[in-house]
This record gives sequence, structure tokens and C-alpha cells, in this order.
Amino acid sequence: MFLLSKLAKRALYISFIALGLSQLASAQTAGVGTWPTQKPIRLIAVFPAGGSVDQVARIIAPALQAELKQNVIVENIGGASGVIGTSALARAEPDGYTFAVVFDTHGVNPSLKDKLPYDTTKDIAPITLIGTSPMVLVASKGSGITSFKQLVELSKKKEKFNYGSIGIGSLGHLAMARLAQTAGFDWNHIPYRGGGPLMQDALGSQVQLAVGSLFLVKPHIDSGGVIPLVVTTAKRSPELPNVPTIAESGFPGFNAPAWWAVIAPGKTPPAIINAMNQALVKVLKTPAISEKFKIQGIEIVASSPEATRDFIGKQVAIWGKFVIENNIKETGQ
Repeated sequence: MFLLSKLAKRALYISFIALGLSQLASAQTAGVGTWPTQKPIRLIAVFPAGGSVDQVARIIAPALQAELKQNVIVENIGGASGVIGTSALARAEPDGYTFAVVFDTHGVNPSLKDKLPYDTTKDIAPITLIGTSPMVLVASKGSGITSFKQLVELSKKKEKFNYGSIGIGSLGHLAMARLAQTAGFDWNHIPYRGGGPLMQDALGSQVQLAVGSLFLVKPHIDSGGVIPLVVTTAKRSPELPNVPTIAESGFPGFNAPAWWAVIAPGKTPPAIINAMNQALVKVLKTPAISEKFKIQGIEIVASSPEATRDFIGKQVAIWGKFVIENNIKETGQ
């Protein structure tokens, strides 16, 4: 029988130890232990079903499920411009099994609300900025408005118009409030509890004007249910090349894109944050997924957690300043 020398035995023992440590480190780097194999992943959409947040979440979920080889379940928790759903996310166990898709209201709520049930910095961990999109101001068929030029001319004559958004403090609300303030228009804001109810009333002409992301309104534009008047981004949308920008329509420098991001509970381990970011970036850059977003007018960003935190911070600063300076409250414009 062949016997190993003491030196050979010691070398073999050390190699086994090194291999074990290497495998442990790899497992931790990949996502802390067995993540995500313990249970289904919960993906909260912080607005009701039918709106852009819900649709974005439901496009991502199946592809993310395939990438992570774990069930991903979308759960709608709407209300208070995304605060109720974000609060549920912040209270969740930071174990890598609860995430949320948030909208641009996430960057406004810290200034709009007197007291949030969570700390936007400490209780929230950004994962990735999904993408950005123009918002579109559309007119209902019953409004009699067929162009932005006509709307501006009538507004300058002090004719009153109602416009709906997905809620007080939503980016659509703030963008139109800033436009009305700049031009001296007598516009009245009507807040809705999400994109679904907003578009339902726009289609039925219960509200004259509606502002929402291109993702939200494009299907209704394509069907002829509403009339597109203007987009809020600095450049025209390739999806609506004949629709002018606010900037080129007499209000130079106007730029207010919609955006979506994925977040996690604040104490989620960095390894899981990074692993989820890598999975989402891969999913978002998949041709089939990116094409679905492109059709809806969303330009994919797929940023790092650090870049996402910086982006959200800038949005908080820009729109928070407008909210405070104009004394915008939850009870009205």
C-alpha cells in the first residue's frame, strides 16, 4: 500500500482548506449563501394595476425569474403616490426576497410629504435605474383640443382647463404646474390614484387633459382614444416623431422625463444588492426585453446601484425645490 509522506499529507490538507475557503468566498460573492433558492422573490409595484409601474414590473418579472431560476411574483401595493408600497418594501425583511419598482414620485415624496413612514436614504437601497421616458400631455376627444398651439392660445385668453395626473406631487403634476406657472395659465389639477383610473377618465372625456408617461398613454394614442399634444423631454420621441416638445413650443429649456427604478430594503446585504443588479442589468439589455420597452418609449439605462443613488438624489433636489418654493401640498396643487 502506498503511504503519503508527512509533507505530502500536509500539502494535501492545506489544499483542501484553501479549496473550501475559495468556494465559501465565491458563494458569498455570488449572493450570500443560497440566495435566491429559499423562497419566491416578491416584486412590489408601488402603483395600482394598469399603470406604467405595474406594466414595467410585469415585463421584468418573467425574464428575471428565468435569469435567477426562482419564482418572481408581482404584487401591486398602490396608494399615496407610491408611499404605501415603498413603506411595505422598507419594512420587509432585508433578505433578498423583497424588491420594488418605483416611479419618479419616489424622488418627490420626501419634499411633498410632511412625514414619510421610512427614511429615503437609510431604509431604501437602490438597485438600478430601469430607464427614462417622455411624458405626454394628451387631450380627451370631448375637450375640443387638437393641438398644443390651440391649447396655449386658449389658455392665454384665460380659458380654464382641467388636467389629470397619477397623483399630487407626481412628476406629471409638477411638470404641468411649472408650465402653467411659467405661462400664467389657469389650469386646475385633478389627481388620480394611478395611471389606470387616469386614462379611463381621459378616454371617457371626464377630464379634458391628462399627462402620463409615454409607456402609459401610447396604447391609447395608437387606438385613437386620446390626442397627443406635446412631450415633456428636451427632444422629440422616436415613437411620436410628429408630436412637438414643450421646449420647441415656446418654452425653451423645459425637460421633465419620467423614470423607473428597482429598490430594496435598506439593510439588504451588499452581495445581494450587487447580484440583483447584475441580474437586472442582464435582463434589461436582453434584446427581447429592451425591444418591449423601446416600443413603449422607454430608453433603457440599467445603471449601477451607486449611479442609481446619485440619479435619485438629483431628482429629489430638483423637484423638491419646486415643491417647497410653490408650497405644493397633498391636499391640492
